Amino acid sequence: MRRARTLFQRAQPLPQPPDTGSVTLRARGVVVERGSDRRVLDGVDFEVRAGEIVALVGPNGAGKSTLLAALTGELDLVAGSVELDGRPLTAWTPLDMARRRAVLPQAHTIGFPFTAREVVAMGRAPWVRTDRQLDDDEHIAAAMAATDVTHFASRPFPALSGGERARVALARVLAQDTPTLLLDEPTAALDLGHQEQVLALARDRAAKGAAVVVVVHDLGVAAAYADRVAVLDAGRIAADGPPRQVLTTELLTRVYQHPVEVLDHPVTGAQLVLPVRG
Repeated sequence: MRRARTLFQRAQPLPQPPDTGSVTLRARGVVVERGSDRRVLDGVDFEVRAGEIVALVGPNGAGKSTLLAALTGELDLVAGSVELDGRPLTAWTPLDMARRRAVLPQAHTIGFPFTAREVVAMGRAPWVRTDRQLDDDEHIAAAMAATDVTHFASRPFPALSGGERARVALARVLAQDTPTLLLDEPTAALDLGHQEQVLALARDRAAKGAAVVVVVHDLGVAAAYADRVAVLDAGRIAADGPPRQVLTTELLTRVYQHPVEVLDHPVTGAQLVLPVRG
């Protein structure tokens, strides 16, 4: 009923770029349950600010993707609230939300044989009948070039490899051109070179003022690219802060239940996170 009401609310004015450091998305005391007795998020407080990348990390089942889904408004909350640009998600229409945050899910499935370019163009749908529609071609071309998918623009999306589909899906999100990006495991299906490319794109968007939340499994990636790292453990935030403060041997060994070593690269000084192998 709540979601049905939002469909008929009047759309809000077009969003303006947020000030650097301002909170674009905030969760307060969020509780999510699966079934009748399984609590997957338990009183989570979380926020993301314009101009920063926040990496969500943690073991399988810790609640990373669930938190991202709660931030998008896809899940009903047992308790707590989520605010987008200072207003509860329930106060926004789906169109308003699509103009303020773009979401990259883990799965990239489309039932019809749209071409890669047509899929990317779907990211421009929120701007139909606005002045920003005039920039559609520019944003589509730039997003496809940035993700290295221009050369198969005319190929059917279902015929692409898993990594190619992932990059096209990311291009759609980039073309949407929103102040907040929510990326669920954007590097999961990619080779090493394209992983680095995707994370560099996320960093570039943050440098230009976007708020970026990215779910990753590679702790070294989180250390290298994130301004903040939030470690989830059994549905709660175990730590949240700069990588060098959060990614410690003691914390990671406890959360992952496996010995972990954190050290600096002997040449570059970059923070390395490695499992201890017997």
